[in-house]
Amino acid sequence: MEVGAVNNQYQKLLEAIESKNAVLGVVGLGYVGLPLAVEMVKQGFRVVGIDLDAGKVDRLYRGESYIHDISDETLGEVMATGRFKPTTDYASLREIDAISICVPTPLSENQDPDTSYIVTVVEQIKRFMKKGILITLESTTYPGTTEELIQRELEKLGYVVGEDFFLCFSPERVDPSNAKFNTFNTPKVIGGTTEACLALGTALYSKYVQTVVPVSSPKVAEMSKLLENTFRSVNIAFINEMAMMCDRMGIDIWEVIDAAKTKPFGFMPFYPGPGIGGHCIPLDPMYLSWKAKGFRFYSQFIELAQSTNDNMPYYVVNKTSKILNEYAKSIKKSNILILGMAYKPDISDLRESPALEVYELYKDSGAKVDFYDPYATSFRDKHGITVPSVAYDLEKFKTYDCIVLVTNHSNLDYGAIAHLGVPIVDTRNAFRDFKFPHIYKIGHSVQHVAEANEALIVG
Repeated sequence: MEVGAVNNQYQKLLEAIESKNAVLGVVGLGYVGLPLAVEMVKQGFRVVGIDLDAGKVDRLYRGESYIHDISDETLGEVMATGRFKPTTDYASLREIDAISICVPTPLSENQDPDTSYIVTVVEQIKRFMKKGILITLESTTYPGTTEELIQRELEKLGYVVGEDFFLCFSPERVDPSNAKFNTFNTPKVIGGTTEACLALGTALYSKYVQTVVPVSSPKVAEMSKLLENTFRSVNIAFINEMAMMCDRMGIDIWEVIDAAKTKPFGFMPFYPGPGIGGHCIPLDPMYLSWKAKGFRFYSQFIELAQSTNDNMPYYVVNKTSKILNEYAKSIKKSNILILGMAYKPDISDLRESPALEVYELYKDSGAKVDFYDPYATSFRDKHGITVPSVAYDLEKFKTYDCIVLVTNHSNLDYGAIAHLGVPIVDTRNAFRDFKFPHIYKIGHSVQHVAEANEALIVG
């Protein structure tokens, strides 16, 4: 790429990147930052990982991974290289040539973006910054964040972007527990504030990501991430609404989807569920909606999708009530077992998990609620009380009035659970192979349970 009259800072950093002598930094060693740091080390770089959680840093030095996609063995190999230095000290920024910011960007109670973690990192960069550093923001946020929160703040100190420092945005695309796609082989979008910034960012990420996709600006990169997850949110909401419609009409939505997806073009299958979870899909569309309102643009699709998806836990609880009525029971005082609390299968991540809301709704309805999850072994309820998972015990599972499958972990023995005879509310079609009358799916109407003496009743 032609960058025009390149300055010394640009040339110096480019040479350090190409020779892998650049010291890289990752701020935030969570589900995005730690896999990124590990990949950087694997490709031969020295890496400083900064995280304010001293417990995480200690575990890393002990070779204990707290991220599902990074095994203890892999972490041990990375630590053994001597090229990975986890720390809680931001002063380490003095030795870093290129830094990737991977901190959380949650929503506030008012559903506005909370960029406080980014602001904190920028304040530390301002304290310890050296000229010629490449800064790449990976945290998902609204279009304009990179320029507003990073570029403007550094320019206030007299630094010139593209000359004294280089700035990019490259949205994370981590899918926890995905066996096929990881940090290395997932294509990476990147946008630079100037041509020189983009050239350096592309050169760096190309060293530890198989495919880099350059775009014209940070705003395009920021918007691409929000488009990806808003697309998913809207389509999940649509199929959730179709599921509720099919429930009312006595049609099995799961069979409908199986039929529709045989079309080899023009259709992409999405599946209903008890709600949406994780950091991205519940939050990212709201970032976009919030930013759009600043331009007096109001997205009805985003707001409607959010409302529909947020309603699914209530639908699950109402369906449970109908099912228990068939057995002459009510939710109040019933013993209910939730299977799976994590937001997706085979991980322990509870962020925004719909199971948490389902649990609270059952409790509010007067039920006695337990849960079993082989990965997420405890959580804090809305009162701050720690709720532990019960042990896996089929004999005890038999004693519940209802079992509600929320997260379809692959290591659950669905056959054994199906044969217990306990009414099951299946929100994921996990029991599809078992055509028992006591198994009920969302997106399909509740079938009437005949009582023992009903055959004697004459009209």
